[in-house]
Parts: sequence; structure tokens; C-alpha cells
Amino acid sequence: MTDALFQARISRRALLSSTAVGLLASTTAARALTVNQGLPWSPGTARPPVPVRPGPWMFFTADEASLVEAAVDRLIPRDDRGPGGKDAGCAVFIDRQLAGPYGRSDGLYMRPPFMPGAATQGYQMPDTPAARYRAGLKALAEHIKGAFGGRSFAQLSPQDQDKVLAGLESGSIALAGVDGAQFFGLLLQNTQEGFFADPIYGGNRDMAGWKLIGFPGTRYDYRDWVERHNQPYPLPPVGIMGRSDWGMK
Repeated sequence: MTDALFQARISRRALLSSTAVGLLASTTAARALTVNQGLPWSPGTARPPVPVRPGPWMFFTADEASLVEAAVDRLIPRDDRGPGGKDAGCAVFIDRQLAGPYGRSDGLYMRPPFMPGAATQGYQMPDTPAARYRAGLKALAEHIKGAFGGRSFAQLSPQDQDKVLAGLESGSIALAGVDGAQFFGLLLQNTQEGFFADPIYGGNRDMAGWKLIGFPGTRYDYRDWVERHNQPYPLPPVGIMGRSDWGMK
């Protein structure tokens, strides 16, 4: 396995150590407000997120979805700690994001001049995430078809799938009209987001990502555990919509 591929395939141990810091570090300095006999907000003052419902793909074509599902399952493969990227809903999360404001770059400044930015500036070009995925998936599918006798990415062996992803990450695979390394970085970032976002957005199915790192989710109060470092959190996580076992029987 190449060094690039080793970095590309995020191990659960790496996710456990790195993502937990990002999700939990800010809580150590937080000071929660104690609320008695009333709600800490006024009705109608915010727009709640719309839950992702099961159903057909909203952005991806069937072929694109097949490629993305296979790819996220190699970036986060199943192991004894839990499901891989596909079963955790990462492809569904990406599909719904691309079909919504994120895919259109709503809220971002998208006027010229356009030029490559520094690493600290992020992506600076005119294409929206939706356009980048459409072009990237098409170019990747064409490359695979030519390099592997007409097969699709989902039809490749896991070893060949890993080689393709490693080639994208390192830049050794040249895609027609697309920066393969940039596209790989976007796919990897969105896969990680889908694995750890609230389940209301379609990923992190059954809160698999949160269970992996011991994150309590949107529990109203877990101050007693904020300073208990290196101790597993004993309660199951709670999402924005609660937990499935809270429903009426």
C-alpha cells in the first residue's frame, strides 16, 4: 500500500483520535446557561433543518451514485468498530448536499477575478461543488473505463479501487479537464463530513460516527463529563431529531 493510499483510507483509529478533538475541544471552554421553567429561545426565530427522507437520488445519476458509494466505502471501510462509508450513508449525505445550497455555493462570493489561491484560502475558482462533482465523476469514470477494459469503479476489485484513489490523491492519475487531486480532496472532505454530521442530513446513519468517538451529540446537558478525559461517555448519542428508540411504540 502506498503512503498516499495509507493517508487516503482513513482508519477508524485515526478518525477516533483526530475528529474527537475537533468535535469536543470547544466544549471544554463552554459555559452553559442554566434555564428554569422556560425555553431558551423564542418560537419562530430560527429555520430548523429539513430532515433527509429515504428516496431516490436527488443529484447523482445512478452511475454516479454507484461510483460514489463504492469510493466512500474505500475511504472509510467497514471494520469491527462499525459500518463503512456506504452503510453510514455518506453518499446520501453528499447527494443531498449537492442538491441543496451547498451544491450551488449559496452564500459564497462567486464573482471574478478567479485565480488559484493559497492553501489557507481554499478553493478560489468559479465552479460550484455540484459542477465540480459532475465533471469529476464523469472524467473519473472515463479514465477507469479506458484503463480497466470498460469496467466501472464499482466493478473493480478493492485493491484496484485503492490504486485509483491513491493515484487521484497523489496526482499521478490525470483526468481530462479535471484536477484529480483537488477532486479527491473534495470527495474525502465530504465523506468525512457525512460520517460525522447529524443524522438529520442523511449521513452518520444510526449515529455510527458519533458512537465511534464517544460523542454525545445534541444532548441538552453533559457538563459533568466535559472534563473527564480518557473516560468513555456512558450514554448513547442523541441527534437533532432525538433517537429512533424514543418513538411511540
